[in-house]
Amino acid sequence: MSNATCRIGEKLVGDGQPVYVIAEIGINHNGSLDLAKKLIDGAALAGCDAVKFQKRTPELCVPRDQWDVERDTLWGRMKYIDYRHLIEFGDDEYAEIDRYCREKRIHWFASCWDEPSVDLVEKYNPPVYKAPSASLTDHALLKHMKATGKPLMISTGMSTMQEINTAIEVIGTDNLLIAHSTSAYPCTLPELNLRMLHTLKQMYPHMPVGYSGHETGLAPTWASVAMGATFIERHITLDRAMWGSDHAASVEIGGLYRLVANIRDIEKSLGDGIKRVYESELGPRKKLRRVSQDTIAA
Repeated sequence: MSNATCRIGEKLVGDGQPVYVIAEIGINHNGSLDLAKKLIDGAALAGCDAVKFQKRTPELCVPRDQWDVERDTLWGRMKYIDYRHLIEFGDDEYAEIDRYCREKRIHWFASCWDEPSVDLVEKYNPPVYKAPSASLTDHALLKHMKATGKPLMISTGMSTMQEINTAIEVIGTDNLLIAHSTSAYPCTLPELNLRMLHTLKQMYPHMPVGYSGHETGLAPTWASVAMGATFIERHITLDRAMWGSDHAASVEIGGLYRLVANIRDIEKSLGDGIKRVYESELGPRKKLRRVSQDTIAA
């Protein structure tokens, strides 16, 4: 077994293991628990391993000079800080999400943007935490998540190699997973830079490397699996035309079903790289193979 593995709940994630598929709900629930449940249903039906939310404390995560700026929202025009509160789930919602995900037999966890958010989510004993790309340089937050004793996923979007290396030096490689990502929503194909998967696997051979995609379409995510991504994450939505910042770069449920099904097909097709003649080839080999006189003489 490869050393580049990490246990998330009852599942082993890493080289030689099934790809761990994360359906990121994020804030695409638009503040609605009913919508969140429909997205959980879709992820479970598609065969995903986990759903992921985003959790923020608005007063800590929104710059003070933005609090009173008025913006158009799903609820009309309002101050940005008020909107951020409306879009956030609290204890009551996460208690129900925890119950519902257990019923559906699917993992759930969250990208936490501040320490109080980690403390709230920790009440529900998530199997893993995710550090948002924007938080890779927030070493205090990374340490706070690692202190829970849970595995931690970090994402590399909007970060330099120096910032990535420094974060890993600060928190250590134990129980750490790293996701290649580009933080544009949606991301254009030339900026996906999937060969970074190979770079990260070479640099950190004892850490599971995955892919967090924000592109439109499914092909790059399938390509990432063929290139060795051990876990993948895509935003999901019921309708890409819905109101909200992340819906356009998300996968609808029908696409999610195809995404997961084809990931499983890719896994089966990759093999182990050892050349062999399969039993299914023996008939065609006997009937079709031409043997040169040089081969017979040898």
